Amino acid sequence: MAFSLDEAFGMHPQAVAVRSKRMQIIASNLANADTPGYQARDIDFRELLRNEQNSRIVRTHARHLGGNAINNTTGSELKYRVPLQPAQDGNTVEPQFEQAIFADNAIRFQASLMFLDGRIRSLSDAITGGLR
Repeated sequence: MAFSLDEAFGMHPQAVAVRSKRMQIIASNLANADTPGYQARDIDFRELLRNEQNSRIVRTHARHLGGNAINNTTGSELKYRVPLQPAQDGNTVEPQFEQAIFADNAIRFQASLMFLDGRIRSLSDAITGGLR
């Protein structure tokens, strides 16, 4: 029986990558909170993760549809956030909202890292027989 890291780790490596990208985008929004005309951006985490998973689909038969045929969009396009209270200067960044989203994303990022750490420790224990 072949061992697959994809099966062992599930979607969490892709989730960590997407969460990291989202943290960079939110940090950019926060850094430009006072820039006139700056438009807050974000990604749709679920859409991007779904596209990451679909890109890993492997064709096992010539008549099967490939991953790209299922969803032709990359999903990596940034979307503009609609503000609750836009500023007079056209800036759509709401710092308190961005900070809350950043904190939520950071917690979810940490949860995926903790899951991966646990899986790696389990695999390490299985390989070494629990001896360190």
